[in-house]
Amino acid sequence: MTSGRVVLAATPIGNPGDASGRLRQLLETADVVAAEDTRRLRSLAAALEVTISGRVMSFYEHNEAGRVPQLLDRVWAGDVVAVVTDAGMPAVSDPGYSLVVACIEDGLPVTCLPGPSAVTTALVLSGLPVDRFCFDGFPPRRAGRRRTWLARLAAEERTCVFFESPHRLADTLAEAAEVLGPDRRAAVCRELTKTYEEVLRGTLAELAERTADGVLGEIVVVLEGADAADSEASLDDLVEIVEERVTDGERLKDACAAVAEGSSLTKRDLYQAVLDARAESD
Repeated sequence: MTSGRVVLAATPIGNPGDASGRLRQLLETADVVAAEDTRRLRSLAAALEVTISGRVMSFYEHNEAGRVPQLLDRVWAGDVVAVVTDAGMPAVSDPGYSLVVACIEDGLPVTCLPGPSAVTTALVLSGLPVDRFCFDGFPPRRAGRRRTWLARLAAEERTCVFFESPHRLADTLAEAAEVLGPDRRAAVCRELTKTYEEVLRGTLAELAERTADGVLGEIVVVLEGADAADSEASLDDLVEIVEERVTDGERLKDACAAVAEGSSLTKRDLYQAVLDARAESD
């Protein structure tokens, strides 16, 4: 068995002072450091006053597939390969997942060096229930698909955490208020652990208004879970979402299948509901 291994290493999400002693040691001793952004890695090393002795390789979304075989070869050769992203834990909406899967398939050791997490930091600062929660990455960029994604959250009773671009935040919150209801509570967490850290708490309608003029920085949104009695999106909402997807160019049957997933309706029932709604409007 090779003595090499992959180490997924969490990096600070804003404040370099949150780096652990283990992270410092890993950066100094790893044979290879695979970094989402090599310039940010160099800046982090300088802030931590550590010297990276191993080979630094870029490892980001657009070269991840090609890098995985190279990194596996280094592990087979006995090297310690550290994987770091710009902030937080690798593989959580960042590169790393495909490498973990490849290591497992090849029987190679892979371990994790824990550390700061924007997900759990935002969750505990939100003031929303923390006993049960889910993480849902980034919302879809296209408005129609984003509304479909929001409709699925209408039935989610757990607190939901997701990331969002500051440029799309206001639109996402406004659509969430329409689909989930203006009174659903949420929190917008901005620049966590940094100098200008800010947490905005309130209803979706309030937060949509407060962010309408734009915000800056890294954003994490925490959304209150649905009340069990109101956890199903209305049929009218689902029909509207289907029609928006059709307008965007999707086939009616495909749109019904996608939207019905996660609801109590079958795709056949939803398809018929769309036809009925069209007939009523004629």
